[in-house]
Amino acid sequence: MFQVIHRVRGPFERFRDGLRTLGVLDKIQAHPESFRPLLCWSPSILTADLIDTLFTIHLSPVGSNKRNAEEIVIPFWRDYLSDAEDQEGTKKLGMILAFATGASTVPAIGFSPQPSVEFLHHEAGSGTPSKFPKANTCINCLKLPLHTSYKDFQEHMDFALGNTHGFGIA
Repeated sequence: MFQVIHRVRGPFERFRDGLRTLGVLDKIQAHPESFRPLLCWSPSILTADLIDTLFTIHLSPVGSNKRNAEEIVIPFWRDYLSDAEDQEGTKKLGMILAFATGASTVPAIGFSPQPSVEFLHHEAGSGTPSKFPKANTCINCLKLPLHTSYKDFQEHMDFALGNTHGFGIA
């Protein structure tokens, strides 16, 4: 009772008095639905465009061999988002977002750090490069594999998403 009601009563009453000072409280009470978007958060509907704009793509320097390989994969990533939206709507887009960030919806205050896309290059002495995407949810980073065909990219993305079921679930 104390934590939920009494502890916040003073600040809440000062907030209410401040709204009442200029007549805003009366307007809110008269037209609550008009003020709902301003005062209450509701999750945004995920779209391919929204997911694409959420992620910052980190590319290698212009003219490098790595950059050329990355530029082949970027359209695959965007096509994959578009196909996910067309086939399963927000469900699969939520799975992609959760794979990369741990959250299946965009939080009210946004992401910190901003989600990013990097690429999995073959490093000297590390064996074969990964065919599957990797993610680091602590830094909201999705690492995409370098494929030369959309079919391979799609199959490996689908396999990775289908076989990762969240935190603590075996």
